[in-house]
Amino acid sequence: MIHNKIKEDNYKVFALLSNYLNNAPNFIDKEEIDEIATNSISEEYAFGVILAAAFGLDIVENAEDKDLFYHYFDKMFHKLDPAEYYNNPYYKNIKIPTMKIGNSELKYEKYKPFEGFVCNDIIQTEKGRQIPQIGFFNTEFKFPAILEKDRIWMTITPNEIETMKEAVEGAFGNVLTYGLGLGYYPYMISEKDNVESITIVESNQDVINLFKNYILPQFKNTEKVKIIQVDAFEYAQKHMPYENYDFVFTDLWHDVSDGMDMYLKMKEYEHLCPNTVFSYWIEKSILCYL
Repeated sequence: MIHNKIKEDNYKVFALLSNYLNNAPNFIDKEEIDEIATNSISEEYAFGVILAAAFGLDIVENAEDKDLFYHYFDKMFHKLDPAEYYNNPYYKNIKIPTMKIGNSELKYEKYKPFEGFVCNDIIQTEKGRQIPQIGFFNTEFKFPAILEKDRIWMTITPNEIETMKEAVEGAFGNVLTYGLGLGYYPYMISEKDNVESITIVESNQDVINLFKNYILPQFKNTEKVKIIQVDAFEYAQKHMPYENYDFVFTDLWHDVSDGMDMYLKMKEYEHLCPNTVFSYWIEKSILCYL
C-alpha cells in the first residue's frame, strides 16, 4: 500500500509540475514572494507555498495535502545564484552572437525573475519518491540558446551545467560525444589536461556551421576538436567500435520525454566497446521513468 501511495504521489506531483512548467512558468511574481518571505521564511518556501495554493492543495487543514507538501515541495524548489553560473568558464569565455543560419538561430534567451524551470536531475529517495528539481532566480537571467524554427531546442542553462558535471569530471583520454548543441560539453572537457581528443558526432549541418564559425574559434584548445556530420546511431554501430574511445558521452535529446527511446537504443551499442566508459545526459531522470 505504501509503495502504491508513493507511486500515486509521484504521478500527481509530476502532473502538477508539468502543467505549471509548460503553461505558466511565470505564474509567480516578486510581490507574491515578498508577502510571504521574511527573515525566518525563505523565498524557496514561499515559492512552494504559492504553487501549492495554485495547485489547489490545502497544506493547513488537509492531512494528505500537508503530507505531499512535506515530502516533495520542501525539497523541490531552489533559489539559484546568478553569479555562480555567470562565473562558469563557458559563460565567461564564450560570447554568443545573434545569428541565423538556415532554420537554426543562435541567440540569448532569458528567464524572468521567479520563473520556474527544471534545474537538475530528479532525486529518487530510498522509499521511491521521485522529487523533481525546480530552480528560479530572483532577477532576470540570460542564457545561450539555439532555436529551430523559432522553437528553443538547445540551451546552456543551469540545468545543462548541473546535469553535465559528472560527465565533465569523468571525461579522459580520447572522448566521443554524440550531440553538439552550443558546444558546452566539448568546451569544458577541452580545458582538461587529461583529455587528448574530442570527436563530436552531429547530424545537423546548420548547428555545425554555427558552432564552427562563431563558437569553436573562441576555444583555447581547438586542435583537440573534430566534428563528424553523421547520424549518431549509424556512427555508433559502424565506426565507434574501431576508434578506441576511452569515454563516450551521449546528449541527443531535448528532455526525458523524447530521450527514453534514444537512450535505450544507444545503450545497445555499449557491448561493442567493452573497455570504454559510457555516460548519458540526464540518465538519472530517464531511469525514473523506465
